[in-house]
Amino acid sequence: MTANEYKNLVDAKLSEYFVPAGLSYDGLLESMHYSLTAGGKRIRPMLVLEFCRISGGDTEKALPVACAIEMLHTYSLIHDDLPCMDNDDLRRGKPTNHVVYGECTATLAGDALQAEAFGTIARSSLSAEARANCIEILADAVGSDGMCAGQYLDMIGESKILSEDELDDINSRKTGALLIAACRMGVAAAGGSEAMLEAAAQYGACVGAAFQIRDDILDVISTSEELGKPVGSDAEEHKNTYMALLGEDKCMKMIEKLTDQAKKALSGAFEDTKFLGELADSMVTRKN
Repeated sequence: MTANEYKNLVDAKLSEYFVPAGLSYDGLLESMHYSLTAGGKRIRPMLVLEFCRISGGDTEKALPVACAIEMLHTYSLIHDDLPCMDNDDLRRGKPTNHVVYGECTATLAGDALQAEAFGTIARSSLSAEARANCIEILADAVGSDGMCAGQYLDMIGESKILSEDELDDINSRKTGALLIAACRMGVAAAGGSEAMLEAAAQYGACVGAAFQIRDDILDVISTSEELGKPVGSDAEEHKNTYMALLGEDKCMKMIEKLTDQAKKALSGAFEDTKFLGELADSMVTRKN
């Protein structure tokens, strides 16, 4: 499949979740559905499906897993935008969840999406072993030493000047962990080998790092219209970023090196890596 075909497949499935249906808690479902279907590149679901495919699995059976990781990602964005965190009012070109539904409902929508992510995997038609492996991978990626740890380190680091190593530690958890999980979950859904899981993790780590560095660049050089969210907020809030620490030229060289490493990580473990190579390349020049 092409990236657009994967995206359309995922978007169509996501639109089926949490649709208000005359229930007493429709307001919560509406809030969840709003952010889940607000758009986005759907990179994480794509990675799940493509790694499943090249590992010899059934992408149709893996589709709920792909949707689950997008639910988890969406929860993180809703909470990241809250007034107590980044206090953003624009996400994916639309008002953020708390702006539309209020802070309390937005918080609960994020909480529910996190729980439903694991439930969606558990209720899928994959084998019991594949479901358990996918759930464990996702839990490890987002828990106390994964994405949430990255968010915490990012928060307490705002008043400090961090080193490149400290910045790497934050972003490998905050951004990289979930991208690595997407790659590994695709392999796990297919029942792939340990060598495949390791190669997928290396690819995800490199792509995740490149993705974050490019995000830092875009926050400086892009516009709100292009990016779909506020720009310049990193500098205004004195956040530690690769752009602030290293400058654009060095950042671009790092992205190019990481992209090359990502593509090399796949060789030997997988035969058909064209899609993933092109996806890694797209990190270098993406505009949003």
